[in-house]
Amino acid sequence: MAFWKFFFKNTGIFDMPRSIESVKSIKNILLIKNLENKGQVTDIYVSLDNNIDLYDLEKLCESVGWVRRPIKKVKTAIDNSFLIVSLFCEQNKKKRLIGFARVTSDSAFNATIWDVVIHPEFQGKGLGKALMNQTIKHLRYADISTITLFADPNVVSFYRSLGFITDPDGVKGMFWYPL
Repeated sequence: MAFWKFFFKNTGIFDMPRSIESVKSIKNILLIKNLENKGQVTDIYVSLDNNIDLYDLEKLCESVGWVRRPIKKVKTAIDNSFLIVSLFCEQNKKKRLIGFARVTSDSAFNATIWDVVIHPEFQGKGLGKALMNQTIKHLRYADISTITLFADPNVVSFYRSLGFITDPDGVKGMFWYPL
């Protein structure tokens, strides 16, 4: 229980059951007001809308060095995800995608977080933590109790700082890849 309380300090989440449908109806909520970035002040919004511009998403992923993925497959992944959490800022009266995470789930017990990314221009400002907190909070609203993710070695310490642990039961994951 301590792990979950880390994410929900002073939120009353344990007293507030919700369905994932009611959570997904929430769109574009102000998350951080007046974030300073490169001498400019901007507001950061969180969105649970899965109607995301796929080209903007791929540009975001490319900004951190990820390999380009076929847009059709990205669309399929988004369409089949349980939850999408995006971070936007408004610049010149236009929304700009600066953060993203998606989740797959069995809708009952387990969920896996994928594709967590924050634009390099906005890294180091607490937005990765805010994105993960929002993602986990909404999974807990849906009463998902086991949340997993896969992390590159260079970001394991980031996830540990959020309370994630590696192989809690000493079970080693297994993968199958085509040769």
